[in-house]
Amino acid sequence: MATRTAARDDQPFDFNLDAVQAEVDLSPWRVHWAGRRWEFAHMQALNVWELVEAAEAGDTQAMVGIFKAALGGQWQDFHATPLPQYKLRALFDAYRRHSGLEPGESGASAS
Repeated sequence: MATRTAARDDQPFDFNLDAVQAEVDLSPWRVHWAGRRWEFAHMQALNVWELVEAAEAGDTQAMVGIFKAALGGQWQDFHATPLPQYKLRALFDAYRRHSGLEPGESGASAS
């Protein structure tokens, strides 16, 4: 059986994604809710693939998917705390503003 070796990549690139840097400060966002502090990763730093999957299920699921990704290991505790729907929208709007996104944009936005 022949051994396969990777071809040497010595050709120039059209685009170097490794060199792309964030244009904004990606500091986390901190929120006080239900008597404790929650730390959300910056929306623009979230893994886009997780966000796309959540967005396929609609707007509310997209928001929940963003929060789940942003909270990481805190998600289970956050999710276990009852959250009225009117607070969900307010939370999302404030988080989007912190992340420098305009209404209608999400962390998965190309712009």
